[in-house]
Amino acid sequence: MSEREARTARAEDLLAELADPELRTWEATEKRLVELWSRSGSATADLLLKRGQDALDAEDYTTAIEHLTALTDHAPDFAEGWHARATAFYLIEEFGLALTDLQRALALNPNHFSALTGVGIVLEELGQPEAALAAMRRAQKLNPHRGNIRDSIRRLEYRLGETTL
Repeated sequence: MSEREARTARAEDLLAELADPELRTWEATEKRLVELWSRSGSATADLLLKRGQDALDAEDYTTAIEHLTALTDHAPDFAEGWHARATAFYLIEEFGLALTDLQRALALNPNHFSALTGVGIVLEELGQPEAALAAMRRAQKLNPHRGNIRDSIRRLEYRLGETTL
């Protein structure tokens, strides 16, 4: 089994564990999964991701986008690079660019619940509550533990008249 196949199998195991709504250690499982998704297999790509994330943390979005663009150019098959750059685009209110990068991340990793959550957030910003709700529901199936996902679903259902608060 190749290293990539082993990582994929491990991610599938962690996703199956995380999907259990009764899982008490979900935060540790989620952390292990995110760490796994954040390893590209390339020292250069991992360094660019770290630099981009550090710039995001420092609220230096221009620098973050520069590092993350270099990352997506260097490793176009690395979903986390697209997800991280989408976050930077969202933070500067470039919603169309954020959505494009999120869609690319999901094409590479359809189980990326954070990217799905991001799609829901961006679609809600763009005035598409039905599509936003669908994305949030997909994210919740993968990770039923995140309060922000539950809150978004409740808010969108209320907005669409599907429930009362």
